Amino acid sequence: MNATYALLALPFFAVVAVVAVVAGAVARRRAPGGAAARGSRRVAVATSVVAGIALLVMTIVFDNVIVGTGVVAYDASLISGLKIGVIPVEDLAYSIAAVVLLPSLWVLFDRSDRSAADRSAHDRSAPDRTGARPSPDPATPVPEETP
Repeated sequence: MNATYALLALPFFAVVAVVAVVAGAVARRRAPGGAAARGSRRVAVATSVVAGIALLVMTIVFDNVIVGTGVVAYDASLISGLKIGVIPVEDLAYSIAAVVLLPSLWVLFDRSDRSAADRSAHDRSAPDRTGARPSPDPATPVPEETP
């Protein structure tokens, strides 16, 4: 049992593990308290789990088709010997990595955690490419005209 295909996947899993740990730390740092935030996190986790299961199921089905029809072949001396249908379990390595990596990257690149006040201040101070003056802040009192 040589399992060279499994060894080939190890560097990818190492990178994915580091990204996932960093994303977990970032998510904990950003996490607001309260029941609404916990509910939002549950929805995000449930969505990721459902999408991950769908990806793995589709990978198993379609990889079985392409290996079973001879489009792709594996050297029997380079796999672990464990199979799901006709595919070696190593064939799922990249799908499993994607199931962990994509939500982790989503967390790391998410910029929606800025407060509404920060967004509105940023939007008002951003340069307008049309050259038009920014609209006044509705909270600013209108100056009185002097005769």
